[in-house]
Amino acid sequence: MAEITKYPFVRHYRGEPTFHALRYRNGRLVREGRGLVFWFRPLTTGIAEIPLDDREVSFIATGRTADFQEGIAQGVVTYRVADPATVADRIDFTVDLDTGLWKETPLEQLSGLVKQLAQQPVLDYLARTGLRDALARGIDEIRRLIAAELAGDHKLAAMGIEIVAVRVTTVQATSEVEKALMTPALEAVQQQADEARFQRRALAVEKERAIAENELQNQIELARREEDLIAQRGANERREAEEEAARERIATEAQVARRRLDAEARANQIRELAAAEAERTEKVEGAAAEAEAKRIEVYRDLPVGVLMGLAARELATKLERIDHINLAPDLVTPILGDLLRAGAGYLNGGPATGGPTR
Repeated sequence: MAEITKYPFVRHYRGEPTFHALRYRNGRLVREGRGLVFWFRPLTTGIAEIPLDDREVSFIATGRTADFQEGIAQGVVTYRVADPATVADRIDFTVDLDTGLWKETPLEQLSGLVKQLAQQPVLDYLARTGLRDALARGIDEIRRLIAAELAGDHKLAAMGIEIVAVRVTTVQATSEVEKALMTPALEAVQQQADEARFQRRALAVEKERAIAENELQNQIELARREEDLIAQRGANERREAEEEAARERIATEAQVARRRLDAEARANQIRELAAAEAERTEKVEGAAAEAEAKRIEVYRDLPVGVLMGLAARELATKLERIDHINLAPDLVTPILGDLLRAGAGYLNGGPATGGPTR
């Protein structure tokens, strides 16, 4: 909107670039244009300000369709002022020189006019079209009809109004009718959803069956591999047992052979020792026998008394203790005589005499 500054006796006007200003002095147009800036005297000046930017008008058209149902269409019409001077002649855009605001409501008047012109082709279309067709194809058809109606309207052209765009957002019925119309579609969608659900379940069952079969095949394969593993383990254990038995047999045979060799060696050693011992014994006994024979040969020529003396001496060496001894004269006298004779004989270098020899 315009900005008006008050001064004594005069005022200053500064307009926006999107507004077209018309300055009148004493009822005559003296100046017009966008974004004007000028001084004026309020007693003799009148100003009209027309917006040049695009304006949007929302509309809602409710009418009865050909099948006696209630239809509702909503949309937006975009328009702009193409001829500001013509619009200013038809609608009051006069600005209050104290506040800079419009004295009337010109934009509401323009919006109401455009809205009414946009609603009329919608009502005509609904009156000759069934509700189902209107809901199915109504948006494009209504937009085309509104654009054609507004473009060809002589009143808008005479006022200097240009239609920029037409948009239809929705075409719908009342909530009850729309719900009734949606029921078959909802049922069809629900049937498709149920069918899809059933197919998904069937597919899930099929997949579960395939998974179960796969698991069964895996179990069978695992059982077969376990059987092969058990058989291989048994074969390995048998082979290990056979190898262990072979090792034990070889060890036993080696031990038996070693023991046999040891036994043979000990037997040979014993035989050698026995042979050596026998030879030594034979030699010792032969020497002893020869010595005994020589000693017997010596004792054979000795008198009885000497033999008795030697026997007594030998007996004395064997006796550890003599408690008492009885010597009778009859026994001692012959022995002493014999001993004396024998000693004398040895001293004389001849054989002993005087006693028997044995």
